[in-house]
Amino acid sequence: MAGDDFAGLLRELKERSGLSYGALGKRLHMSGSTLHRYVSGEVVPVEFAPVERLARVCRATPEELLELHRRWIRADALRGVKKEETERPEEPEDPVGSEGPKESEGAGSEEPEEPEEPAVADSAPAVLTPPASPTPPVPPRRRVPRAALYAATGVVAVSAAVALVANLVSSSDDTEGSRRPAGAVAHSSASQSGTAPASPSTSPSTSSSTSPSPSVSLSPSGPSSASPTRTGPAAPDRRAPSTGTPFTVATNPYYWYLPCDHAFLVDRSPENVPKPPPQQGAVGWAAPLKAVSANRQEVVLTVQGTGPETVILEDLHVRVVSSGPALDWNQYVMGNGCGGQVDTKSFDVSLDLGTPTATPIGGQRDFPYSVSESDAEVFHVTAHTSGQDVRWYLELEWSSGGRHEVTRVDDHGRPFRTSASRDASSYAYPLGGDGGWELVEGD
Repeated sequence: MAGDDFAGLLRELKERSGLSYGALGKRLHMSGSTLHRYVSGEVVPVEFAPVERLARVCRATPEELLELHRRWIRADALRGVKKEETERPEEPEDPVGSEGPKESEGAGSEEPEEPEEPAVADSAPAVLTPPASPTPPVPPRRRVPRAALYAATGVVAVSAAVALVANLVSSSDDTEGSRRPAGAVAHSSASQSGTAPASPSTSPSTSSSTSPSPSVSLSPSGPSSASPTRTGPAAPDRRAPSTGTPFTVATNPYYWYLPCDHAFLVDRSPENVPKPPPQQGAVGWAAPLKAVSANRQEVVLTVQGTGPETVILEDLHVRVVSSGPALDWNQYVMGNGCGGQVDTKSFDVSLDLGTPTATPIGGQRDFPYSVSESDAEVFHVTAHTSGQDVRWYLELEWSSGGRHEVTRVDDHGRPFRTSASRDASSYAYPLGGDGGWELVEGD
């Protein structure tokens, strides 16, 4: 029903314009058959951009554009629901068939166990003791006494070391200085971990290892090797993620699959505007001209962690800095004579709404996501407006370990800017020609 409502409104706008599919296709740089499939309801566009351009050519009011956007979102969501419903009935058939044989096997396996137990009990009990050769685990049992012997010798060594330490402390001052740092390390480790028995076991072990050899030569190496390796590097490595953002965001503010899908507003005459750039050179072309994305803007975010820890990207928020009247500038389309539209997964943002939100469309999965140093994510965000000049930016809400923060994403320190055009007319650059920009009239 949502798809029919969406196609019905499109049909009303098309009939009201009085234009044929061929005339509309020339103005929108699209094929007439594609427009017919949209209007008839055979296909729901994967993006709202071509629908918005069609509505604007048909002179839709801002209220009609908002209503058309709502119906398109419902139609896109309903398309995904229908796919799930067709897949769900197949799922219960498999477990039903698989549970049956499992129960029968379980019943059959329990029956033979009952006769075996009395048979073993009635047979010679003396014979059971020799075959009960779980005695082969004798090797592990032999290892246990060895460990016990090692522990006992360790205890003896500890007691001897303690006695030696007491004697050395009373006899010389040099050994006092060498033993005190080891004790201090033991106390600090015990206070940090909260496990008192673990720290004393480390301090005597170092003293026992130094007791057989002269204390002068080994006392400096014992404390210096124990304190930095166990307490020094461990604490900074764990606390490092709390001192910065544990991921990076690479932003492409101007992205398009087809040149016809993107246009810029430039406050210059066609003679003073260079020919359209390739998609990779859009930033360098737009910056000196102070160009603003016309009607829609697709932003690509590449998020990747900077360390081994996993970062959870919990949500994506849209923040509007300012909103004003649409710019009265010339519109320049980046391409001419494009083919059909390419299906894309993205987050749709209607800047005309009171509180814009990032809505997943085209099969795009919603948040949360996870990234790390070896696992990155790429997000396409398509923002559009039909009557405003909007400055906006994004916020990534994330968490890692005990941290929960928000990171701003914008156009290299500046907010993104998207403005509606004054009308449907635009300038296009002929393919393979150097004759300059040509005006494409729009009603």
